[in-house]
Amino acid sequence: MSRAPRPAKPKPAEKPRAWQRMLSGRRLDLLDPSPLDIEIEDIAHGLARVARWNGQTVGTHAFSVAQHSMVVEEICRKIAPEWTKQLRLMALLHDAPEYVIGDMISPFKAALGLDYKAFEAKLEASIHMRFGLPAHPTAAVKATIKRADIICAYFEATQLAGFTEAEAKRFFGAPPRGLKLKLTPKPTSEVQEAFVKRFRSLIDPA
Repeated sequence: MSRAPRPAKPKPAEKPRAWQRMLSGRRLDLLDPSPLDIEIEDIAHGLARVARWNGQTVGTHAFSVAQHSMVVEEICRKIAPEWTKQLRLMALLHDAPEYVIGDMISPFKAALGLDYKAFEAKLEASIHMRFGLPAHPTAAVKATIKRADIICAYFEATQLAGFTEAEAKRFFGAPPRGLKLKLTPKPTSEVQEAFVKRFRSLIDPA
């Protein structure tokens, strides 16, 4: 009497891919990002193509996260003129993780919960380490960058995203007196090049 064949063992499920190939050739593991796999050209390329306000802004071009980041760094220079180049570089890179995870609106980040924040913080730490910065800004530095971020958001809201001044003041508060900005969304290639150029000027110790 012949024995029935044993059922084949199921193959172990392959883990879902958690890395992204960058145009530089780097392969960034999103769950365990290595500073060695981070390049400023990849960051600039990605951020210049991520639209603020989910693209709901006026103009021929989207207002990108890269352009927003440069404006935030400019505001930090005005409200914290004593800052070193290293601190201003932190301001320029404050949204750098979005080059791989995109620009999620704040309510959605809150809905995703702490795991998302931990994921974002790990990527931020790797980016900072890659460029010789502390893993995370101090509470005081973070607060200043956040203030500049909100000021920038006010001008973006009123000039680009269709908010009235009253609405923008309700959500973001009024900007400091005397601080005026004129925002014009620029072409992707121009913003990408400007972002790298600004980075180079801040990474240079001279």
